[in-house]
Amino acid sequence: MTNVWRSIRVTVVFAVILGLIYPLIIGLIGNVLFPYQAQGSMEKYNGKIVGSQLIAQSFTSPGYFHSRPSAVDYAANGSAGSNLGPTNPALIKEISTNIALVKKQNGTLANASIPADMVETSGSGLDPDISLANARLQIPRVAKATGLSASYLQDLVTRETENRFLGTFGDPYVNVLNLNLALQSKMGR
Repeated sequence: MTNVWRSIRVTVVFAVILGLIYPLIIGLIGNVLFPYQAQGSMEKYNGKIVGSQLIAQSFTSPGYFHSRPSAVDYAANGSAGSNLGPTNPALIKEISTNIALVKKQNGTLANASIPADMVETSGSGLDPDISLANARLQIPRVAKATGLSASYLQDLVTRETENRFLGTFGDPYVNVLNLNLALQSKMGR
């Protein structure tokens, strides 16, 4: 019987330490040392929160750069990929539909190779970043819709590009929310 009481006491002590004290300390440290990140990396425009740098949004207007497709319709409370395998007919149909949509929105794209992140969802369904190739293929559409020159938009994409981590890891990318906020600021919207 003493082992049962010991087990109960140990369970209660660890529940309090690991379930209450530890999360409170880590939350406090995060809020003190990294307040912007701990609060969700929320972006403001004209004093109003417009989104998070960490969660993709649906941009459908031709005058904005579009995010990559989302398997969860950009709903952060249900983050998930489609989990469809590469030979699954549903995935092939989804990608074919996305390719047709990209061509419709951006013109035929002539001989341009469509980047995978333009037609495939990410693992979380909420990836807020796109590749440089993706952003560059959208420049003619955005230029036509906004009246801004393609060279200005190319410079804007270059300015908003995040380079490789430590100069080695990953590929350069562009955060779509930041890019669209810079575009919106230029347009005076």
